[in-house]
Amino acid sequence: MSPPVVKTDLRRGRRVRGDGDGWVFDPDGARYWGRHGAAGLLLCTKRDGDFAILLQHRAVWSHQGGTWGLPGGARDSHESAVQAAVREAHEETGIQSDSIEVIEERLTHEAVSGWTYTTVLARVPDEIATVANGESAELRWVAEADVEQLPLHPGFGRAWPELRKRLR
Repeated sequence: MSPPVVKTDLRRGRRVRGDGDGWVFDPDGARYWGRHGAAGLLLCTKRDGDFAILLQHRAVWSHQGGTWGLPGGARDSHESAVQAAVREAHEETGIQSDSIEVIEERLTHEAVSGWTYTTVLARVPDEIATVANGESAELRWVAEADVEQLPLHPGFGRAWPELRKRLR
């Protein structure tokens, strides 16, 4: 059996529903988006001798809306974490996969249910232009030192100290 085809509506910059879309629930009622886990892209570049990180201000209607985090989302059954993170970043920011260099991937959360979130660290030579889709209130290149000043998505906030070390 071949893997499901993931289609992207290029006019709208969003994915047509994939087999990973859906909630996973832990016994305590906590819920996580992505039937096969989720992945996000921590995209960085050098700015004035330090790093700038591309962050997404999540649309108010979304899960944990109004917080800042990474472009990312549900993994489909046939995708690696890197493939999912790069695809989601393209859908949510317009960034082309050939413009980024993947550095590493880190498992940054594992729930009781077995659901996982993987952060893919990647870099670009310069702050490249982005185009937000409906899942974003805003996309912004943020100085590394200023990331913690924003109201962060709880999962990203917990992972940020370790991820920040990995940038070095």
